Amino acid sequence: MNNSSPFLPTTRREFLHLSTKGIGLLAFSGFAPSFLVKATMAGAPAPEKDQKVLVLIQLAGGNDGLNTLIPFEDPHYYRLRPTLAIPKEKVLRVSDTLGLHPSCAAFQALVNDGKLAIVQNVGYPNPNHSHFRSSEIWETASPSDKFLSTGWIGRYLDNACAGSPAEDHDPLAVHVNTLNGVPETFMGAQEHPTFGLLASGIGRKDSEETRKLLQSIGSGGANAGDERTFLQQTLMDSLVTETKVQQVLTDYRPMSTYPANPFATSLRSVAGLIASGLPTRVYFVTLTGFDTHFNQANTQANLLTVLSTGLAAFQKDLEAHHLDGQVTTMTFSEFGRRPFENESKGTDHGTAAPLFVLGAQVKGGLHGTAPNLDLPKNQDVAYSTDFRSVYATMLENWLGTPSEPVLGAKFAPLPLIA
Repeated sequence: MNNSSPFLPTTRREFLHLSTKGIGLLAFSGFAPSFLVKATMAGAPAPEKDQKVLVLIQLAGGNDGLNTLIPFEDPHYYRLRPTLAIPKEKVLRVSDTLGLHPSCAAFQALVNDGKLAIVQNVGYPNPNHSHFRSSEIWETASPSDKFLSTGWIGRYLDNACAGSPAEDHDPLAVHVNTLNGVPETFMGAQEHPTFGLLASGIGRKDSEETRKLLQSIGSGGANAGDERTFLQQTLMDSLVTETKVQQVLTDYRPMSTYPANPFATSLRSVAGLIASGLPTRVYFVTLTGFDTHFNQANTQANLLTVLSTGLAAFQKDLEAHHLDGQVTTMTFSEFGRRPFENESKGTDHGTAAPLFVLGAQVKGGLHGTAPNLDLPKNQDVAYSTDFRSVYATMLENWLGTPSEPVLGAKFAPLPLIA
C-alpha cells in the first residue's frame, strides 16, 4: 500500500530518520510502539523512583584540556603556548601545580566542597583525530580499530534494564539538545524507550499545528493490517509521553537560579524530570562549540563559564530537592587539543584531556596523572587513563552493573565514587 501522506514513515527506519530531523518539536526519536516494546519488556518491574541516575555532558568539538586544567608550574606549558597559556597568577588553584581556567570559579568551589572530581589525561590507545570517528569511539566504547553498532549506554540498557513500565512507556534514557537526534551512545541491540528534548523544552505555540496533525493521524482509523498501524501506535505512545513530560516541565519549580543560556535551560529540564520520579536512568546533554582552531581564548573562556556555572546551578538545585545523592554527572569530549598553539591563536585536534565527575557521592579532587609536556612542537600527549575505566566506574560503582558485558573487556574502575 502506498503511503498517502508522502512525509509519513511506514517503517521504523523511516520514522527514526524523520524524527531526528525534528518534525515540529516532537523529538520522540527512539520510541518503539507498544507492540515492539512489549516483546522485550513484558513482565518487567517498574524501576524504583530513588534509583541512581547518570547525566552525561558532551563537550562537542574537542575541549582543550590544557587550558581547562592548567599545569601552571610546568615551563613546557608556557613554551608550547606563548600566547594562549593562562598566566600563573590567574589560574584557580586546585593543587600546588595544577589549577582551573579563570572562567571556572564555580568548578573550583565544587572541588573545594569535595563534590567535583577531575580525572586527568583521559584518552585511549591509537587515538583518532576525526571528530566523527573519535566521537563514535567515545559513544560506543570501541577500540579505535573496531566499529560497533551499539553505544555503551545502549548495551547497559540491554544488559541491566529490563525496560520501563509496560503501560506507561516512560523513557529509560533522555537526550537534550543533541546534535543529530538520538545519540549513538543510546543505541542498543534491543528496543528501549528514549525521548528527546530541544534545549528550550517542548510545547511552544508554533508546534500546535504539528501537534494537532499528529494527534489526528494517531487517532485515525485503520485496518489491523494497515501499514499506518505502526505510525498510529508510535505517535500515540509518543504523544502520551510528550504530554507527560510537558506537564512535568511546566510544573517544575527549580530551587536555584540557572544562567540564561540554552545549556543551563537543558540542565533545568533534566532536574525537573529527575524530580518528577521518572524511571529514566541516563540523561545526555550537549554543549557545542569547542572546536577552537582559531582565536581560542575568548571562545573557550565563554564556554567554560557556561559549563561551570550551569553545572553548579544544576547541582545546587538537586541538593535543594534532596536529589543530589541520586545523581552523578560526567563530562566527555571526543578529544583534547594539541599541546602547542597554532598560527591562528588556536589549537588543533589532539588526544587526551581531563574530564569532570560531579555529585554528592563523588570523591572530589584530582585523579590520575598529568600529561608529560616535554614534547616537540608537533607531538600529541600520551594518555594515562583509558576512558573505558571511567565508564567501568560509572557502570559498576554507580549504576551497579557489571561493566565487562557492556564494555567487552575488563577495565579497572577508578576510585571516583565514595
